[in-house]
Amino acid sequence: MLAKDLYGLRAMMQQNDVIFAYSGYVTEQVLSGVGEAIKQKMTIEDADRKTMRSVFAVFVEQMQNIIRYSAEKIPPGTDPNKPLELRYGVLTVGQEASGYIVHAGNFIEKPDTARLKSRLEAIRAMSKEELKAAYKAQLKAGPDEYSKGAGIGFIEIARRASEPIDFDFADVDANHAFFALRACI
Repeated sequence: MLAKDLYGLRAMMQQNDVIFAYSGYVTEQVLSGVGEAIKQKMTIEDADRKTMRSVFAVFVEQMQNIIRYSAEKIPPGTDPNKPLELRYGVLTVGQEASGYIVHAGNFIEKPDTARLKSRLEAIRAMSKEELKAAYKAQLKAGPDEYSKGAGIGFIEIARRASEPIDFDFADVDANHAFFALRACI
């Protein structure tokens, strides 16, 4: 990109109060480094500790979702000395009058859209007490067949959010949709 194009992207993010943006392949090391940068930025801004913990927790859950589930990936090679696979996603952290906003998005397989939408709609409709109970129940029950973790990520995001989570899907091609999730803290 030429300087003018990149500067235009920067200006657009500043106009939308984005304080951090990442787009690319994600690893646990990227998650750790980016997380540290976000913590430092929030410390400089004198964010309270509870807000910092919540923003960081939501950021981690969002990045882990990309690492585990993004359909846009470089598959593992045959060389056992190279890392497994890399998955691609986008994440931003911004600030609005209502608080910090964490957006994340990645490609998903189209057949997963209905199941994911149903799960997120159920979580979005829950009260804080219901989210707490669902979190405990999910921990006891263990992950479902589609989960690559404990199965509590979306519940954790909703518990930390100060308003109901928002999400959307956009068709990309015959096999994929782009999934976006927004949480306000």
